Amino acid sequence: MTSEDTIARLISRIDELEMKIAYQDDTLSTLNDSLIRQELELKKLWDANRLLKKQLDEVDSGAQGEDAPPPHY
Repeated sequence: MTSEDTIARLISRIDELEMKIAYQDDTLSTLNDSLIRQELELKKLWDANRLLKKQLDEVDSGAQGEDAPPPHY
C-alpha cells in the first residue's frame, strides 16, 4: 500500500466521522427542541390541573351550602 492510498483512506475516514458528528449534532438539537416543547406542554397541563382543582373545590364548597341535604340524608 502506498502512502497516497493510506492518506486517501485516512481522509475518507475523517470525512465519515465528520458526517457522523454532524448527524449527531442535528439529532441532539432536534431532541433538545422536542424536550423544550414537552416541558412547556407539561407546565400548561399542570397549570390547567391546578385551575381545575381550584374550580372543583369552589363548586364542592358551594354545594355544601344551604341547598345541601342534611347529613343524615
